[in-house]
Amino acid sequence: MLTQSLDYNSLSDPQTLLNTLQDLRQVVIQQGDEIFNQWRSRIQREAFLSSSLNLAYYLALRRHDLRPLQTALMPWGLSSLGRIEGRVLPNLDAVIATLGLLCQADPSSLPSHPPLTAFFEGDHQLQQHTEDIFGKTLSHRRVRIMVTLPTQAASNYEFVRDLIQRGTDCVRINCAHDTTAEWSAMISHVRSAIAETQHPCQIFMDLGGPKPRTEFVLAPDLDKRRIFRGEQLLLVRDKPTTINPQYFQASCSIPEVLAQLQVGATVCIDDGHITARVESIIAEGVLLKITHAQIKGEKLLPDKGLNFPDTDLRLSALTDQDRQDLDFVATHADIVGYSFVQEAADIELLQQELQARLPENSPIPAIVAKIETPQAVRNLPELIVQAAGKQPFGVMIARGDLAVEIGYQRLAEIQEEILWLCEAAHVPVIWATQVLENLVKTGMPSRAEMTDAAMSERAECVMLNKGPFIVEAVTILDDVLKRMQDHQLKKTPQLRALHSW
Repeated sequence: MLTQSLDYNSLSDPQTLLNTLQDLRQVVIQQGDEIFNQWRSRIQREAFLSSSLNLAYYLALRRHDLRPLQTALMPWGLSSLGRIEGRVLPNLDAVIATLGLLCQADPSSLPSHPPLTAFFEGDHQLQQHTEDIFGKTLSHRRVRIMVTLPTQAASNYEFVRDLIQRGTDCVRINCAHDTTAEWSAMISHVRSAIAETQHPCQIFMDLGGPKPRTEFVLAPDLDKRRIFRGEQLLLVRDKPTTINPQYFQASCSIPEVLAQLQVGATVCIDDGHITARVESIIAEGVLLKITHAQIKGEKLLPDKGLNFPDTDLRLSALTDQDRQDLDFVATHADIVGYSFVQEAADIELLQQELQARLPENSPIPAIVAKIETPQAVRNLPELIVQAAGKQPFGVMIARGDLAVEIGYQRLAEIQEEILWLCEAAHVPVIWATQVLENLVKTGMPSRAEMTDAAMSERAECVMLNKGPFIVEAVTILDDVLKRMQDHQLKKTPQLRALHSW
């Protein structure tokens, strides 16, 4: 790597620092152009061309350890490159041009200092790409609020109107629940509430996707309700019918998953409340040994999610049910949420399925890819290019499944990296899962979740889940986001006057 052998001391001389930055710029352009040229044939949307080129430059730049350069730039009062995501070349050029003046370098050897319009073009493109999905930016708040609608939204117009009146900018309909009848009623209520409140609101319909779950559960003893660490669980393909006194049994909603597991593989149940390891493969299914559970044990219940964090599952991202749901979704949704996306081919599949269901010349709904697995994180640049190259596109950081899949200790780190990469591509991000969860469910927020909600200002949209206090939660989140945008814009602190001292 270009900066591998450098340290702060070797860069303390401004001319050495200037030469290093110019070399870095040359490498970034060369490697970035190579990446972009590999993508070019897939980009049909002109509005995304400059964004994809900036993403290519960003990927080339982040192949290098920039920390010595950042430290060396600080004493000169120059940008430390810490806000380079949305404007890679303009930021590099600005630093090099200014440092060149300090070094009295030959102007012909320096890039031109970028004009203001070039320097902030990335910000404008991110705003435009966000508006392509969520509509015009509000005058009082940059970040949108999305709310998952409960079933009651189909029968209670006042509830929907209150949500939108309090500041909901997008409603999420989870296609894993309810039917087209309820979805139609929800959408009708949203449209009526928009007309009454004059507050715009988008319809986000979230496909269920191939989410493995426990189905039927059979305990080794009718009186045994909890499973403990060290005990065994047999995952089977079909409904278990005979009690085995040695272990619990549970069927898997997607039986073909079991054939892809190997001895030693990790299996997480119910968002990681129960963790197990594959002990053996037997004729009846896969025998697991529980490696993590509460001391008092955990209830093993039906319809709990199954995750396989170290197994690269080969499943179609669209299920038969998803294709059936798309018959409705394609013509009713402004935005289609795509669960368990793994690779660019998954995006292409959804694009084809949507196109096949849309009347000629009708607008194509936006796609939001939910990033839930290590494979999706690894393939994120390709996902972005395949999707945003053809239509409006956003990314949801689905922190529930993602935390289980990558490990809770890595969630904050990966969340940051997703935010950076999407900003480099000028792609809007939805901050999702357990935002103000205690407030939504109990009416009282925890201190930690208020901080999480404040930090969500770094995304373009924040998603709240359903609960009895959801209307109150929208009001509080609206207030928090309005306050935070006076303090922070993405990664940049906003240095307004302080009034507490």
